[in-house]
Amino acid sequence: MNVGPVNPSGGGKNRRRRGRRPPHRGGPGPAGRGRQQLDGVYNAPMDHNYRGAMGGSNGSRQGRGGRAGFGPSYSPAEPDPLPQRDDANSRIFAFVDDLFFQAKIQETARKLNVKVEFVKAEKDMLERIQQNGDEKPSLIIFDMNNASVKPLSLIPKLKSKLKKTSIIGFLSHVQGDLKQKAHEVGCDMVLPRSAFSQNLPQLLRRHGAPEETIG
Repeated sequence: MNVGPVNPSGGGKNRRRRGRRPPHRGGPGPAGRGRQQLDGVYNAPMDHNYRGAMGGSNGSRQGRGGRAGFGPSYSPAEPDPLPQRDDANSRIFAFVDDLFFQAKIQETARKLNVKVEFVKAEKDMLERIQQNGDEKPSLIIFDMNNASVKPLSLIPKLKSKLKKTSIIGFLSHVQGDLKQKAHEVGCDMVLPRSAFSQNLPQLLRRHGAPEETIG
């Protein structure tokens, strides 16, 4: 049987079929991008964060292990400032040497009329407590990565002397082992940096209020 020559390009029929194929419009190639630009609307699929920011149906609730959207209840409301008292003693001390968080704590405390003192050693804080008439602090804040004070060694010492004082530490969200050790040595609360920043106004106002006003 005689077999005709094989056309490597697929034959004339295939060429004609390709010629009748409608132009490509919606794909990821240049033609698709040109279509989007001409229409003036970006119509590529949104990611979850973008939908949350736009207030989509999934933006206001927590997904399966994902971040919650930026709904009205995402951030706590700013608390009202306390009455101005120039003679009030500092009830909050902070072992924080990170300049960013120092500035953030100072600015938040100023808005709330709360006094916060930054200390570098246990001796400094105990001297300030004596100057305050032995009034015990309400809150001590630790940057758990402050190597100059060794928080894991200092926290149990302070906890034994100041049993009613709350101790809060903050660290990176990936430092799970350090978080567990902080709880073991007496830290009442350990927060990731982002959560600490978010809840800072509420923490300062609650613990900076005069003792007689705390419920």
